[in-house]
Amino acid sequence: MARVKRGVTKHQRHHRILVLTKGHRGVRHRLYKRAKESLIKAMAYSYAHRRERKGDFRRLWILRIGAAARQDGLSYSTFVHGLKLAQVEVDRKVLSDMAVRDPQGFSQLTAVARQRLDS
Repeated sequence: MARVKRGVTKHQRHHRILVLTKGHRGVRHRLYKRAKESLIKAMAYSYAHRRERKGDFRRLWILRIGAAARQDGLSYSTFVHGLKLAQVEVDRKVLSDMAVRDPQGFSQLTAVARQRLDS
């Protein structure tokens, strides 16, 4: 059987890792072994943070809705409870967008929620 020399293959593999770690600090993008470790961590973090981002956005939406509802004299929880009683099914993302871009429409929703809470 013929002998296999892996110089080119090894160089390409190392180069691919070093290219992927461009932008990492210090030896984390210069030395292959450290770069590979850094890349493994980076990939794990990116996977976890893609999931974490969903919670981050939900918290942001709730913050915006709460601020807009307080301007109309309702807390976030009473506003959402009023909407639920009024059977208004609008998700938090849309409510947040309304609070920022359409304050008058949001005020109408707070009026609907308040009316349902009072009755």
